[in-house]
Amino acid sequence: MGEAQPSSSTTPPPSPRPPSSSPPPAHTTSLIQPPNKKKNRPNKVFRVFRSVFRSFPIITPACRLPSHAGGLFPESNHRSSGTRITGTLFGYRKGRVSLSIQENPKCFPTLVLELAMQTNALQKEMSMGMVRIALECEKRADKDKTKLVEEPLWTMFCNGKKSGYGVKREASEEDLHIMELLRAVSMGAGVLPGQSEVEGPDGELAYMRAYFERVVGSKDSETLYMLSPDGNNGPELSIFFVRI
Repeated sequence: MGEAQPSSSTTPPPSPRPPSSSPPPAHTTSLIQPPNKKKNRPNKVFRVFRSVFRSFPIITPACRLPSHAGGLFPESNHRSSGTRITGTLFGYRKGRVSLSIQENPKCFPTLVLELAMQTNALQKEMSMGMVRIALECEKRADKDKTKLVEEPLWTMFCNGKKSGYGVKREASEEDLHIMELLRAVSMGAGVLPGQSEVEGPDGELAYMRAYFERVVGSKDSETLYMLSPDGNNGPELSIFFVRI
């Protein structure tokens, strides 16, 4: 993996793509649509947890994440209150890394987000320890019912440092091809043959797939905690979605 240093410059925000209700692009694939699940009213335990979670000062105006004696968040705060999903980080080493969220590896992605960071820079950050990615967007008018993860443009911070702008996009043919290749992979990391002009036909695409616990704090805050395969020491990667 490369050793390029993450850029400290902030690039101008890319223009968000207009939302589309059209089905995923035509693609020969065995991926299936995620099932429609009826929302269940949260039970008393989850309501108590949510009220505690919302009291945490996740992000200050300077994006300084709070620290506690036992780490960013005590391990018990998110062990059994969220929904388990599949998250995949992938990208060419000199290109921007993307995040794909699926209900399980056999489903179409429910979210594809292009992050404001090169793949090799994120790999270096993760090799040094826990990584906290914060994605911020502005609150909309009360009458606007846009779901948090449907927001098109995000300001991204990695371990407290502003990296640039992340953009939500529709799953491309290449995204679906990658998810198809990884269909049998539940957790793991490696490389795949390249199919992009970013590094040429011989370029390799790096990926890391893991289970994440998705915890909803409110309509304006969600968190993805990466679950360690061995179940020890808590997550190595946390992704915060915050509307402020």
